[in-house]
Amino acid sequence: MIIQHAEKLSYTPKKIISLVPSISSLLFYLGLENEILGVTKFCTLPESLQLNKTIIGGTKNIHIQKIIDLQPDLIICNKEENIKEQIFELSEKFPVWVTDVNNLEENYQMILDIGVLTGKITASIKLVDDTKLSFTINNQSKNNKKIKTAYLIWKEPYMTVGGDTFISDMMINAGLENIFSKQTRYPVITTEDIIQKNCELVLLSSEPYPFKEMHINELKKYLPNIEIILVNGIFFSWYGSELLNSAKYFNYLHNITLNK
Repeated sequence: MIIQHAEKLSYTPKKIISLVPSISSLLFYLGLENEILGVTKFCTLPESLQLNKTIIGGTKNIHIQKIIDLQPDLIICNKEENIKEQIFELSEKFPVWVTDVNNLEENYQMILDIGVLTGKITASIKLVDDTKLSFTINNQSKNNKKIKTAYLIWKEPYMTVGGDTFISDMMINAGLENIFSKQTRYPVITTEDIIQKNCELVLLSSEPYPFKEMHINELKKYLPNIEIILVNGIFFSWYGSELLNSAKYFNYLHNITLNK
């Protein structure tokens, strides 16, 4: 069964499987550690999830039989991160909630929806209020200058983020202008595309491609006049409870780039 609306279930779930790293972290934050039965191999925050929970494969390579053996009473997945056919197969046997988060406001609604589904309404409301406050304080501390930025998530080929992605919305909240905002989803680009957009800053994300210092040196050969730095992708792409730390990170990032 695909749960169509975040209405309270006739029961409080006690056996939850999360197929999304950021949502696994959110469930833990909301006090549902004991209710989590299984997570993906990418659900690494907190570290105890990998030690104490059943690993049911990757976000796009789910071991269906492992999930069947666990007999969950709620599975939480994501429209973008998981494979549609696998989700439909699971929904024939178990209740499934499909999240779809593309911006900060949708993130807040997702947190509240999960609070309703899991009986953690009070904790979810507090998390939303605390996150909103952190972003309000952060935005007040920044000036209005928007830095023309390219955010890279992959290489060979280089891939960036379009304006309809969650990461792009986080860039706005970080005081950055996504130079590829007129494109959609995750377009393939070249270094020449970056130059033609009058880019001032290139961010190399830690995920999904694990960019390192050597990749800065590689790009500098083609982009000698553009600032290039490594960034923690969690603060840009993990919605849910991890966003509590994003605003402070964005403020730090904005300050160091402006001062260079």
